[in-house]
Amino acid sequence: MPLLEERILTLPDEAATARFGAALAATVQAMPPRTVHVQLSGDLGAGKTTLSRAVLRALGHAGKVRSPTYTLCEPYEVARADGSPLTVYHFDLYRFADPEEWIDAGFRDCFAEPAFNLVEWPEKAGRLLGEPDLHVLLQSDIRALELAAGADPEGADPRMATLRAYTPTGLILLNAC
Repeated sequence: MPLLEERILTLPDEAATARFGAALAATVQAMPPRTVHVQLSGDLGAGKTTLSRAVLRALGHAGKVRSPTYTLCEPYEVARADGSPLTVYHFDLYRFADPEEWIDAGFRDCFAEPAFNLVEWPEKAGRLLGEPDLHVLLQSDIRALELAAGADPEGADPRMATLRAYTPTGLILLNAC
């Protein structure tokens, strides 16, 4: 599917990342049941897990949010805005050595049911994941952010998020941010 729209957000600190995650969460919570597929890319330490935690917290998950680096997938049950259940699958594919591991792990089933799928390191599954609704590329190029915003990054942890919508659902998510 072709790219429908792209937008760049500046996230000057972790609070801004949390607000971004809350906007994504509120939008997904308000949607009728469907499969929502969001891919999170970026270097180590770019903020993928931080954003995932912010989304889960905003969805109402009160327990510990574990990084699925070793388990590959952590499922969560939260509620939609109308009180109906919403399943969230948080994937971290960093440890995949071969895209075929995606199939071997049986994760396709998670995409066959109405759920919110957050996938860190989607490139590790190659084309097997398919096109996401929304792809988020997180970067922490402080110098580029400093030049673009005219800001002093001292004491902050700035990020740049490039959002790419590939579906109508992705456009809804992108426009909520």
